[in-house]
Amino acid sequence: MKASHSAYDFTKSRERIDEILKGADADYKNKDSIPSRDNLTFTNGFNVKCAALFVDIRGSKAINDKHTKPVLAKIYKTYISELVAIMRNHPKVNEISIEGDCVWGIFDTPYQSDIDDVFEVAYRVSSLIDVLNIKFRKRNYSELTVGIGASYGSSLLIKSGYKGSGINEVVWLGTLVSEAAKLCGYGNKTDIDYEIMVSDVFYFNLNEENKMLLTKNYNRSCYHGNVVNIGMNQWVEKNG
Repeated sequence: MKASHSAYDFTKSRERIDEILKGADADYKNKDSIPSRDNLTFTNGFNVKCAALFVDIRGSKAINDKHTKPVLAKIYKTYISELVAIMRNHPKVNEISIEGDCVWGIFDTPYQSDIDDVFEVAYRVSSLIDVLNIKFRKRNYSELTVGIGASYGSSLLIKSGYKGSGINEVVWLGTLVSEAAKLCGYGNKTDIDYEIMVSDVFYFNLNEENKMLLTKNYNRSCYHGNVVNIGMNQWVEKNG
């Protein structure tokens, strides 16, 4: 978020600290669905059930070293823009964040079928990478290899920032986001690690058809698979 200069007031700082610390634990309520952000203040929060999906590029340093800055810009712009487009296609997407070449999303999943929809996002991303690589190959650009990680559970949703400044962000705390990021880091890390990695809890909430697309990765204590979208893959096979 864009920021501008503001003088630091030590007295006001202590007041803000005390206001947050004196908040009651009861202000952090459990929710089965992600509440409106309008309900968030600097002194409350919500422990919500949701799913997280992370996508990150493997070997990005080699790509950065190989190409000029204008080419890098084109590679990353197409990669990020289409990842965001696919994540936004989930009807219950709640947040999308871009950190370098990592793109991650939070999805509201009050129903078990919502988790299958998040899994569909994951394998659409896999097919997107195949599409991008065909187009990059024709221009002699580096092809992308990514890891995709998904988890399901509870995360603490809070509003964090500088009260009264207009500078604030929604922050997701707890193991859910870190677990998805960790699983993403395992994706395609070695020859025996598949592209999509999902937590045990995420896997057990999938329908039987989707479960059959994944196998247990005992080294990573999760489930993994190389799964693609049928419609997108038809284009890949025709144009690859």
